[in-house]
Amino acid sequence: MKKYILDLEVVEVTKPHPRYALIKLTRKEGQLPEMKPGQFAQLRVDGSATTFLRRPISIHYVDYTTNQLWFLVQTVGDGTHALARLTPGSMLNVMLPLGNGFTMPQDASEQILLVGGGVGCAPLLNMGKAMSEMGCRPTFLIGARSKSDLLQLDLFAQYGDVYVTTEDGSYGEKGFVTQHSLLADKKRFQRISTCGPKPMMMAVARYAREAGIACEVSLENKMACGVGACLCCVEDTQEGHKCVCTDGPVFDIRDLKW
Repeated sequence: MKKYILDLEVVEVTKPHPRYALIKLTRKEGQLPEMKPGQFAQLRVDGSATTFLRRPISIHYVDYTTNQLWFLVQTVGDGTHALARLTPGSMLNVMLPLGNGFTMPQDASEQILLVGGGVGCAPLLNMGKAMSEMGCRPTFLIGARSKSDLLQLDLFAQYGDVYVTTEDGSYGEKGFVTQHSLLADKKRFQRISTCGPKPMMMAVARYAREAGIACEVSLENKMACGVGACLCCVEDTQEGHKCVCTDGPVFDIRDLKW
């Protein structure tokens, strides 16, 4: 798939949570390029004296009708805080689309479970939208520490059925995602796609293996270049070391040494 380096205009920046920024962008000159659910972008950070590398951010949502692209950014360092300070009308330089995305359903009858935790929920919204456009209604299972950490449940509900776990029981079922009663029926789903903290994904992968369900995970290894040149994001797989930025970020769990 062709890659682009584009200057996109900031439409809006909101704070859905104290630790997150939702950045909405548009392309004034032409249509946004094709992007697959699960792919990511490298965002250039301007105005930060301590940030020299682009930041890899999952593609959160694409609306070709409005020509908008959304990124959900967790603000953890100088670079992401600088991105959160963008203002409407300013420009953001973006390299995209990068990496390989999730496997999409073969037909509308396929039952697919999308499991997300934290900022790992971001690419699952775009996947749910793409599946909905195919006539397939996915099931979302979202995990968080508490009710205050849950984001955009109303948006996910537009595209599928939403189930929630919180560790403190303040919303949904209490516990971790793999403890949700939804997973008691091990024949309900044909495929699981997941993104979030590595311990959560490893637990989901174990469940999928035991249940005999196909499963893909989106890894969040640290990246620098995003194009396989720097080798800082390598993951040890069954076939040797692979770059998450080019061979992933989505991997079949059968390929990983988990």
